[in-house]
Amino acid sequence: MSDYTNLELAIEGHTALVTLANPPANTFTRDGLASLARLVQDLNDNPRITSLIVTGKGEKFFSAGADLKQFADGDKAMAHEMARRFGEAFETLSRFRGVSIAAINGYAMGGGLECALACDIRIAESQAQMALPEATVGLLPCAGGTQNLPWIVGEGWAKRMVLLGERVNAETALRIGLVEEVVASGQSLTRAFELARMADKQSPTSIVACKRLLQGARSAPLTQVLPVEREAFVDLFDSYDQAEGVSAFLEKRAPKWSNA
Repeated sequence: MSDYTNLELAIEGHTALVTLANPPANTFTRDGLASLARLVQDLNDNPRITSLIVTGKGEKFFSAGADLKQFADGDKAMAHEMARRFGEAFETLSRFRGVSIAAINGYAMGGGLECALACDIRIAESQAQMALPEATVGLLPCAGGTQNLPWIVGEGWAKRMVLLGERVNAETALRIGLVEEVVASGQSLTRAFELARMADKQSPTSIVACKRLLQGARSAPLTQVLPVEREAFVDLFDSYDQAEGVSAFLEKRAPKWSNA
């Protein structure tokens, strides 16, 4: 149901399921990364979509990241373009206006893990393995790994994974906060859709405002963000969803969101 390179798209209710589909390891290509950025933009333009789930095709890999054969000849022009494509794709994914969930169903290595790091929530299956091994081959994570990972797990574990190339299993990932939940093998999609249905109960306009504030906390001082938070709260009173949400609560019924 798409013309997106190396990606499969399915829509279920208000949730878009994006499957990384470039077997055998679901690696990212130049065209695949461009398609991912375009796909997320298309979803942003669809007001009915409030959640996005990313998973890998098959039972072994979420994604192994970039295919290193692309860099075997040392072509700096190719390296520059791939770095740009990775950045554009995952920064666009991070800016998805709704809730994004990575259903990590296997190995998430290098750019594969960086893709998951660009999502709001990460669910890992018990057999999953995660790593940023780029320095092992003389490279470095160039798609947000050195920035997003320490924000999520702290500087110490980020250095273990980036500087030492340490691979973590699902249990360790949960313990250090790299993932929010671990589920049995084959159950990550089921759990991801359960979380997406939780997001369905939230006001879409509130989610957009809250996500912007939560992510803004990474780069702006608290004294700067707190006034913005209060202004965003007041701005929601211009939305239909705010009036509908309060009315539904007082009338003891489920709200009917319009994303407006």
